[in-house]
Amino acid sequence: MTLRLTDVTGGYGSLPVLKNLSFTVPDGAIVGLIGLNGAGKSTTIKHIIGLLAPQSGTIAIDDKTLATDPDGYRQAIAYVPETPVLYQELTLKEHLELTMMAYGLDQAATWPKATAMLDRFRLANKLDWFPANFSKGMKQKVMIVAAFMTEAPLTIIDEPFTGLDPLAVHDLLDLVTARRAAGGAVLMSTHILATAEQYADTFVLLKDGQVRATGDVASLRAQFGLPEASLDDLYLVMTKEATHA
Repeated sequence: MTLRLTDVTGGYGSLPVLKNLSFTVPDGAIVGLIGLNGAGKSTTIKHIIGLLAPQSGTIAIDDKTLATDPDGYRQAIAYVPETPVLYQELTLKEHLELTMMAYGLDQAATWPKATAMLDRFRLANKLDWFPANFSKGMKQKVMIVAAFMTEAPLTIIDEPFTGLDPLAVHDLLDLVTARRAAGGAVLMSTHILATAEQYADTFVLLKDGQVRATGDVASLRAQFGLPEASLDDLYLVMTKEATHA
C-alpha cells in the first residue's frame, strides 16, 4: 500500500504548521522524515495517524481515507511513537491481546510472532509485568512488538531509538528491513542521520512545515548542488537556510 499526502495544510487550531505538504511512501520502501525541531515532523505524523485533521488537502493509503473507511485506514497503520503510551492497569500480555483485538488478528496465529519478538527484545519472561515495572527502553520495546506483530502494510516510526540499548536498536532495524523486504511501507522520523542514510531508500526533508527536498541521497545532492555531501552535510545546509530565512 502507498501512503500519499497531497497539498496537506494543517496544524493546531487555526494555526497552520504544515503548508501544502505533498509526498508519498510507497510499498517496499523505507522513507526517512528528516528536519529540525519544529519543522513539522511530529505534526505530519499526527495528521497521518488521525490525531489531527488537515485544514485542506488529502491523506490516503491507497484508496482508503479516514473519512471514507476509518477502520480500514487505521488497521493499515502500525505506529511506534516517540514516547511510549501504555495503560498502567494492563500487563504486557494484556497490551498485546488488546492490540490483536483492535486489528482483528487471530490470536492463535499471532502469538507465535509476538513471542518471537518478545524473545528477541528480552521481554518473554515479563508478560505479567505492569508498565510501572518497565524502564523507558522496555516500554519502547513493548510498543515495537505491538506494532510489528500486526504486519500492517504501513509502519510509522517516530524517533524510535530513544531509550533503546544498541542491541535493541539493531533488532529494531532488522524488523524494519524485514518489513520492507516483505513489501511493507515504512515512514521513519529520526535525528540519527547516519542510521537514516544507511537504511532509508529515500528522504523527505522538512523545513518550516514545507517539503524542502525529496529523493534518495544522490537526488538530494543534486537538489542542493552538493555532489559529495552526506545526509548530515545536507541537513546542516538546510539548518543554515532555516536560520537565515
